[in-house]
Amino acid sequence: MTLIVGATPGRVAASRVITIMTVAIMTALSFAAPASAQKELPGTEVCRFDDRRLTEISGMAASLMHENVVWVHNDSSDAARLYALDLETCDTVSELRLRGVQARDFEALASTRNARGRAALWVGDIGDNRDSWPFVSLHRVWEPKTLGTRSRRVKSWDFTYPDRPHNAETLMVSGRSVWVATWQLATGGVYSVPLRRIVASAERLDDVGPLTTDGSIHPDERGYVLRDYLDVHFYVGLPPGRKVATFALPRQVQGEAITWTSDGTGLLIASEEDDRLLRVDPPWWVLAAMRPPDHLS
Repeated sequence: MTLIVGATPGRVAASRVITIMTVAIMTALSFAAPASAQKELPGTEVCRFDDRRLTEISGMAASLMHENVVWVHNDSSDAARLYALDLETCDTVSELRLRGVQARDFEALASTRNARGRAALWVGDIGDNRDSWPFVSLHRVWEPKTLGTRSRRVKSWDFTYPDRPHNAETLMVSGRSVWVATWQLATGGVYSVPLRRIVASAERLDDVGPLTTDGSIHPDERGYVLRDYLDVHFYVGLPPGRKVATFALPRQVQGEAITWTSDGTGLLIASEEDDRLLRVDPPWWVLAAMRPPDHLS
């Protein structure tokens, strides 16, 4: 829950009601049987987090500079910083502070390369539990070549939505093409976000399912995935793409983060309320379906 500075008592009370309802829904979904009859992808424990700084992992992205490393960040309970984790031990091997940034509600993380091949990390400060912020923000920081304690300046962009403010927890980036997916109880949306010097207006591309908590583009950009608290959805092509499969995920209370492994053969998932980093492997035919013959692309 994000602290609203200067909010009136009535607005604070409304925010608390929304937060309580959201927690109740997430808890019920985490323990209830899946609403659909989707086959569950078996999960393999990679390692367990024991760094006390990792209180609410909300975003995760594979490193493009360092083998066997992922970057993560906490939800709104932390400062503007990212952590690099060793995938063999889950040990924290780097802390990257984002200079000049105030973390209002960090919710999503993505990694990509620019046209010159330089690796970048994109942070989505896009959480808005009360659907009230006049704009939300994206931050790009170049991935450090060496690990350890680091501090970097960022480049930032602000945007809003064409209809009204929305809460979002999903950020996907390819080069300078940026997409977000909104978190909504009924039907969310996937939006293209232009990068402009002024506050930009995102363009709605398509509907997505409810309670979308994260997404990740495949390393070779053949497709992408979206996840919610129960399932993972596979799409061919870049957003909006075309859905080709849905599977249930291993149960994790408030499961939010997802990223492809660096080789694109599996997915890593994490939760705000679970100290396990899990790997799930999609069937071969799903990966094949995400790369159709050229004449069908």
